[in-house]
Amino acid sequence: MQTVGHFIDGKPVPGSGATAPITDPSTGKITRQVSLAAADDVDKAVAAAAHAFPAWAATPVPRRAAVMFRFKQLIEQHADELARLITSEHGKVLSDARGSLQRGLEVVEFACGIPHLLKGEFSENVGTNIDSYSLRQPIGVCAGITPFNFPAMVPLWMFPVAIACGNTFILKPSEKVPGCSMRLAELFMQAGAPPGVLNILNGAKEAVNAILTHPGVDAVSFVGSTPVAEHVYRTGTHAGKRVQALGGAKNHMVILPDADLDQAADALMGAAYGSAGERCMAVSVAVAVGAVADPLVQKLSPRVRALKIGPGTDKESEMGPLVTAAHRDKVKGYIDLGVKEGAELVVDGRDLRLQGYEDGFFLGASLFYKVRSDMRIYKEEIFGPVLCVIRAPGFEDALKLVNDHEFGNGAAVFTRDGDAARSFVSRVSAGMVGVNVAIPVPMAFFSFGGWKRSLFGDHHSHGAEGVRFYTRLKSVTSRWPTGIRAGADYIMPTLR
Repeated sequence: MQTVGHFIDGKPVPGSGATAPITDPSTGKITRQVSLAAADDVDKAVAAAAHAFPAWAATPVPRRAAVMFRFKQLIEQHADELARLITSEHGKVLSDARGSLQRGLEVVEFACGIPHLLKGEFSENVGTNIDSYSLRQPIGVCAGITPFNFPAMVPLWMFPVAIACGNTFILKPSEKVPGCSMRLAELFMQAGAPPGVLNILNGAKEAVNAILTHPGVDAVSFVGSTPVAEHVYRTGTHAGKRVQALGGAKNHMVILPDADLDQAADALMGAAYGSAGERCMAVSVAVAVGAVADPLVQKLSPRVRALKIGPGTDKESEMGPLVTAAHRDKVKGYIDLGVKEGAELVVDGRDLRLQGYEDGFFLGASLFYKVRSDMRIYKEEIFGPVLCVIRAPGFEDALKLVNDHEFGNGAAVFTRDGDAARSFVSRVSAGMVGVNVAIPVPMAFFSFGGWKRSLFGDHHSHGAEGVRFYTRLKSVTSRWPTGIRAGADYIMPTLR
């Protein structure tokens, strides 16, 4: 059986430790296996990145940008191949795989503008013949730990910005979906990146902890569940590293009485069930305000039942399987729990069976109604094709529901009332907000990140926040000999 190893110092290398199976979620069959990095593999990757850093940091910024331009072109040329890799390991439908790749490519396009993004500030004559200016310089060896649900997009949110800023990078993708990251590393080398600038370590918990505590790693980016994000943040910062850790979510979509219900129902279908709900920005709670609840559920239920579920390679499929059997069973367990808690299961997706794909990790879409805020299916992130509808008497009650939740990743409001929308945007406790947009993921030149227990750290991902995270600010005060007076100064020089 083929084994996927690592990518260190510009070339694929075999792993030295244990392996884990790679499965096709549509069939349940093991297609390959992946090496799980041990501490000595991490040492090799850090050594390669540290060795490459001085020369890469000293590379003129336009030359670094040129590598990004070529990388962008190569991703475009190989987009279909990369999308098929994503679908074969994650299971999402090909159209969604291509869409997620495009969102990652937009960050590469953003990184192509790094000469402008790294410009500092300059002030002339802050004192007599004294100038002051600022520089943004790379940190050193950076690492990224990415989840299974976006094998291309989330890695592309990290390493292009970090590397364009002059850092070197170690990417630790999910061991469930290693293929896409390995292929991206090969394309990055084809784009002209020197060996050691981008390294891939496949692995699990041992590799993560070795990265977090390694003295040669200067900064860590993470996307995943909140418990792991908190562990990454605490462990990494305790070891003296700069850390941004993006965690879980329970995204609410508030539907006000004046909203277009057909538009809202269509938006909920894509937001709740796209990518089988395996998105940190998936809408998992619909907050129906006033008398909207019953008609909203009436519009949703036939749409949910009619959802076309099948293998990701089938052009007719609107939703594919979940990533593993264990995750499918976990989501099923939440549906069982919701029934026990007293929620009304309007559409039950637990018994879905697809002819010819009986061993695949498929689960039908489920819809809960009359959910209460004390239920676990409301409070916890399910990360599957399950939508909960909860009722709120008025706007203030709906806003309070959103703001009282421990997560604050995304929130949306559907309404025709500009005043209500403006109030929602201003007062909601979430990092990303949509007005008649169910999944308000910002474009690459803005930044992605939540509030509360959806983010640990000070910086959001990509955009200007990403540049700030992957660089250090240096301020310079300059005076040349002809402007220096004789004698010692005992006051701040700018006071003269």
